[in-house]
Amino acid sequence: MMHKVIYVTGGARSGKSTFALQLANGYRNRVFVATAEPFDEEMQRRIGKHQEERSNRFMTIEEPLFPQRALQNLTEGIDLVLLDCLTVWTANLMHHLVDQHAIDEQIALFFDALSKPPCDIILVSNEVGMGIVPDNAMSRQFRDLAGIINQKAANIATEAWLLCSGLSLRLK
Repeated sequence: MMHKVIYVTGGARSGKSTFALQLANGYRNRVFVATAEPFDEEMQRRIGKHQEERSNRFMTIEEPLFPQRALQNLTEGIDLVLLDCLTVWTANLMHHLVDQHAIDEQIALFFDALSKPPCDIILVSNEVGMGIVPDNAMSRQFRDLAGIINQKAANIATEAWLLCSGLSLRLK
């Protein structure tokens, strides 16, 4: 059986996560792979809000750096993995790994794991390329890296969705 990879993207507060959760409702045994790290109070509140939205409908795996490990170590019978989000994962890679070669290696390992997904997968990511050109090198590096990851995700996806103002548009 060929499993689907569903890519969901859009701007901040566009409704991506809510849409992804709605897509996940059709599955019975769900895993949520969380990439966010609670490094300050505001992020702790955001994570708490997302946890409330999911309630107990998902088994949660916190994996800020190596999401491919979560995919490789799933228990038998999992129907869906919802990974939220690739953009936060990108920032984590830049923060923790620093070296571009190490970052590229982790990206390659992740997409290699997605080439034969163990179940259906929903990938959530922010579209960061529609704004102004950032005024500093680190922000431009982040935007470029996130754009490359988003292109790779969209390319391998069976379905791709763009969210804007809570409205969804199927891209493929």
